[in-house]
Amino acid sequence: MMKATIPLCLLMATLHLATHSLTQTDHHNDEHKATDPQEQHPHEGDPLESCQRIVPSNTEFAFRFYRQATTQEPGKNIFFSPVSISTAFALLALGSRATSQAQVLEGLAFNLTNTREEEIHNGFRHLLLFLNRPGSQVQLSMGNTLFMDKHLKPLNTFLKDIKKLYKGKVVSSNFQNSTEAKKEINDHIRNKTHGNINQILKDLDPNTLMVIVNYIYFKAYWENPFNIKGTHKDYFHVNMKNSVEVKMMTRDGFYKTYSDRKLSCKVVQIPYKGDVAALFILPNERKMKQLEDALTKDIVSRWEKSLQRRRIELYIPKLSISSTYDLKKLFMNLGVTDVFSDRADLSGITGKPDVKVSKAAHKALLEVHENGTEAAAVTGTDFLPHSVPPVVKFNRPFLLLIVDQYTQSILFMGKIVNPTEK
Repeated sequence: MMKATIPLCLLMATLHLATHSLTQTDHHNDEHKATDPQEQHPHEGDPLESCQRIVPSNTEFAFRFYRQATTQEPGKNIFFSPVSISTAFALLALGSRATSQAQVLEGLAFNLTNTREEEIHNGFRHLLLFLNRPGSQVQLSMGNTLFMDKHLKPLNTFLKDIKKLYKGKVVSSNFQNSTEAKKEINDHIRNKTHGNINQILKDLDPNTLMVIVNYIYFKAYWENPFNIKGTHKDYFHVNMKNSVEVKMMTRDGFYKTYSDRKLSCKVVQIPYKGDVAALFILPNERKMKQLEDALTKDIVSRWEKSLQRRRIELYIPKLSISSTYDLKKLFMNLGVTDVFSDRADLSGITGKPDVKVSKAAHKALLEVHENGTEAAAVTGTDFLPHSVPPVVKFNRPFLLLIVDQYTQSILFMGKIVNPTEK
């Protein structure tokens, strides 16, 4: 028997660090009456602890995914939101059963012998509460929407669970009219990412019965903006032979940095306003591969512990890059095969086992600007004129991690090989 297909469009990492003013905040006032995770269910134990049961696996998954992406597109920019992809696939696991479910959770780096499925879903529930926390200076919102053919009848328990655990909502769609359904899904994403991501869905198979959409929207400002007057043309060395011209931002100031001698790289932490920081990691010439192979959650925590505040002269290129991934291909390489095949068991969604996932996509966008004002940066000149700080210049391929400091979650991860690549 042929299985109907579910394109699983996991979407939307928009990372937007822009200069323009915040005209609307990203928190819907009505939903946040009980958002202090402490208030939710006092009997469920500590929300942060619950959250921290899943964060190590999410971090491990980020590096697994990164390696797959590098293998598929060597020499290309990479940028994605691991936390967004993990959340969407964990939601898929909620509706999966048997081997299908075990493969998805193991693909997300969970060890099912020492973690119960219930703990995983509860961890994501608390993680979403923390990440969507209102009142932070960072605009960060993340959520999930299921578009379901109006003839599919989802189970009530599933509807209740995705709402409670994944801030998810289900929209009944008419997939018989695929043009209209495609427009509805693309409009939803455009709306949730404030117009930054327009067309995630290029085409929609007429046999589609369900589309799962995950979006993440992030917008933050540097704690210490770069002076726009200091931005100048400079060269970025894509590789030994080729250079491109970039707009290089610069700032002389105090940053937490670390030189990792073992991995031949420099790490600079650049904080945003709010509880989020970017880790910029610059490998020495020809050391990128060594760094990529060594990446683990322990390395990153070693960096975080070793950071020390010191004055440096920092150079970072202005950036605007986006990446799109076929998650089906990537996840199949990670051993998650059943949900995409006729062996799929997604009976947790509709009670019937005759659906499979046909499509899974993820698109992420990164912009890095000065986001400061010309006048405000004058205070940066109060250093002694005769002291010269060490220069750290990101003018060759580097890695980037954007980390929520509160939960230690990697919101975004990337490799910048060519800042001018469109």
